[in-house]
Amino acid sequence: METVCSDLKALYQEMDDLVSLLDPDRWRLETPFDHWTVMDQVAHIALFDHEALMAIEEPIRFRERAQRIMDIIRSEVHWPEQLNLFLGLDDPDRLLARWRDTRTRLLGRLQVMTPGDRLSWYGPDMTARSFATARLMETWAHGQDIFDTFRIRRINGASLKHVAHLGVTTFAWSFRIRGLIAPEVRPRVELSGPLGERWEWGEPHGENRVWGDAAEFCLVVTQRRNVADTRLNFQGEHAGQWLSIAQAFAGISQEPPGPGIRTIDYNQSPE
Repeated sequence: METVCSDLKALYQEMDDLVSLLDPDRWRLETPFDHWTVMDQVAHIALFDHEALMAIEEPIRFRERAQRIMDIIRSEVHWPEQLNLFLGLDDPDRLLARWRDTRTRLLGRLQVMTPGDRLSWYGPDMTARSFATARLMETWAHGQDIFDTFRIRRINGASLKHVAHLGVTTFAWSFRIRGLIAPEVRPRVELSGPLGERWEWGEPHGENRVWGDAAEFCLVVTQRRNVADTRLNFQGEHAGQWLSIAQAFAGISQEPPGPGIRTIDYNQSPE
C-alpha cells in the first residue's frame, strides 16, 4: 500500500499545483472532456475522494449516497453540476481547502489498510490496493484533461504503471458494462514505460496482442484519446475491439472521443 499511496499523493499534488494559482476565469474554462470546466474536474476528484473516505469510515451511509449519485449519473442532466451540489462549494479556494483536507484524511486511512481489505465502490467491491489504484487512475485522467486545456505536455513517471495495470485488468469489465460477452483470454500487453521500463501482462504467444507507449495506452483506457490518434499497435480481433471500447473506470458505460476529436497541439498556446 505504501507505494500506491505515495504515488497517489504525488498525483494529487500535481493537480493541485496545476490549478492553485489560476484566476477565477481560468477555473471556468472548458476542458476537452465532455464540456467539463476546470472547476468540474477538481470538484469531481474532491467529491469522489470524499465518497471514498466515507466508504471506509461509514460504509452504510456510503452505499445509500452511492445509489443517489448513480441515479444522477444515469440521468440526462449535465451531471457534474448536480454532483457539485453534494460538496456545496462553488468557490475555487474553498474547494481546494476542502479537497486538501479530504485527500489527506483518505491517504491516512488507506496507508494503514492491508492490500486485501475489501471496500464498497460503484460496481463490485474492491480490494484496498485496487481501490487506491482506482483513485490514482481517476486523478491521473482528470489531471490530463487540465494539462490538455492549457496545452502543457505532461511528464509521466513510474507511477503510470498503476494506470496501465488497471487498464489491463479491466479488460472484461469494458465488455460487460456494455452488455457484451468478454473474450475468455485477455490480450498480451507489452508497454514501454516513461523511464525506459518494459511492462508486460498476459501470455507471450497469444493471438491477440497490444504493444506500444504506456502513456498512450493509458490515454486510451481512460478514454482521453481514441486509439486511432495514437501509435499503439495491436494484433487480433479481440485486441482491436477492446481498444475501441476500453474503460478503466467504474460507473456507467461511456464512449471514447471519436478519431481526431481530441488531438492536442502542445506547441500552440491556449486561447
